[in-house]
Amino acid sequence: MDSTWVAAVAGLLCLLVGAGAVLASRVSERRPEPAAVVDDELPAGAADVLSVLSSAAVVIDVADVVVRASAAAHAVGLVRDHELAHEELAAMVAAVRRDGEIRDAEMSLPRNPFASPGVERAGLFVVGVRVAPLGSLHVLVLVEDRTAAKRLEEVRRDFVANVSHELKTPVSAIALLAETMDDAAEDPAAVRRFAQRMTRESQRLSALVQEIVQLSRLQDTDAFHEPVAVDVDEAVLEAVDRTRLVAEGRGVRIVTQLSAEGVGAEQEPGPPAQVWGDRELVITAVRNLVDNGVSYSDAGTRVAVVVSVVDERVEVVVRDQGIGIPESEAGRVFERFYRLDPARSRATGGTGLGLSIVKHVAANHGGDVTLWSRPGEGSTFTLRMPLRRVDAGEPAPQETAGAAP
Repeated sequence: MDSTWVAAVAGLLCLLVGAGAVLASRVSERRPEPAAVVDDELPAGAADVLSVLSSAAVVIDVADVVVRASAAAHAVGLVRDHELAHEELAAMVAAVRRDGEIRDAEMSLPRNPFASPGVERAGLFVVGVRVAPLGSLHVLVLVEDRTAAKRLEEVRRDFVANVSHELKTPVSAIALLAETMDDAAEDPAAVRRFAQRMTRESQRLSALVQEIVQLSRLQDTDAFHEPVAVDVDEAVLEAVDRTRLVAEGRGVRIVTQLSAEGVGAEQEPGPPAQVWGDRELVITAVRNLVDNGVSYSDAGTRVAVVVSVVDERVEVVVRDQGIGIPESEAGRVFERFYRLDPARSRATGGTGLGLSIVKHVAANHGGDVTLWSRPGEGSTFTLRMPLRRVDAGEPAPQETAGAAP
């Protein structure tokens, strides 16, 4: 056989084999390989349920990727870049995926988990967490913010502790005085002296119990069911009348300027200084402010009470010439049982609840109370409440401004 022809046939065969290999490669590239079976679909109805949950909800797949997160979850920073933002939650998810058991926990989480080291994380919030399997491929994380409830629980616990402490003092004093009086039964002068002290402690105890009950009522969201039109001028006169005897006993003069007195002869009379609310509570708030001014003022000074209508609000300003309050303490005067001068407060029979009651009365009437004070320059408390406008056809003020319901 001619060697030239053999070489040609061999070359042709090599060409055919090469072409076949290229064709096979092209065919294999077009043919898809069998893919892993991954079902990213949530169980039937799960999406609808998640959309109506009040808790923050996050769904994690087998790759620890967040496949669904509610708006609440994003709002509180539970998710970032399709991942859980908190290691504590990720650890719970891993444990549930490992054994399939539902887990519940309460934990404190930083509000800014992505802050750099040394940067303030803007505090913690307390959450209740439930992590549970959702089908065979997903894990559900439910987070409920319990910060407000936790804070309320702490406030109530502190309140009970403070009440117990405050009640213990007069009760112990009365018990001790009674025992001492029994020992001094043969000494009429000593018996009278101890009896007078028992009377003072009993009055203090009665006032404390009354103010605790009143404060508890004010903290009820439904403090009064049917608000009435309250004439603030009249309420102030009543409050001042109730405190005048104590003020005179301490040598402190109380002066008033009512809203009706502030209108000049040539000016149009302004709207009556009336608010919607509870007349007795308004009287109590003003009386507490005046009592506070009298208690921290020296003999020969005065406490001024001014009523005015400013920017659709009724303002009651109580200004004293007392010892004043340091700026560092000003933010605490409305706390329950807080006393700037405990010794002076005990001497005047103060309970430490008066200004806290004022704050709650103001809030329940849609207003507020503020303080300006400087040591040695006295204090000025301003109680503000929304003005009640008299509409056409509404009953006259004297028909609605009666006693509280």
